[in-house]
Amino acid sequence: QVQLVESGGGLVQTGGSLRLSCAASGLIFSEHAMGWFRQAPGKEREFVAGINWGGDSTYYVDAVKGRFTISRDNAKKTMYLQMNSLKPEDTAVYYCAARSSGLNIAVLNTEYDYWGQGTQVTVSA
Repeated sequence: QVQLVESGGGLVQTGGSLRLSCAASGLIFSEHAMGWFRQAPGKEREFVAGINWGGDSTYYVDAVKGRFTISRDNAKKTMYLQMNSLKPEDTAVYYCAARSSGLNIAVLNTEYDYWGQGTQVTVSA
């Protein structure tokens, strides 16, 4: 079955950096657009960044543009989220997701069919 496993979360000070990874198995990774979402306590899950099947097209929510970079390595079946200049408002559980159909980026969580278990990112003031 499809498995997505996130890693790389942790506690960091404001202005610091973290790199999240999402390792995929059970699917032909290069045939799926992927995305990162996050959910803060008491808030709905929100789109953070997306990447198309080939990795040559990306999209970011305005709040992270210029600070976060999404990428993928299809040979390693892994997606990444490099997060720089972190702010306390970035604190959330971060989830990776894969579209079961569709090679291109989607921003709605309903358009993703496979989800990881999440990794906690905490940014201290």
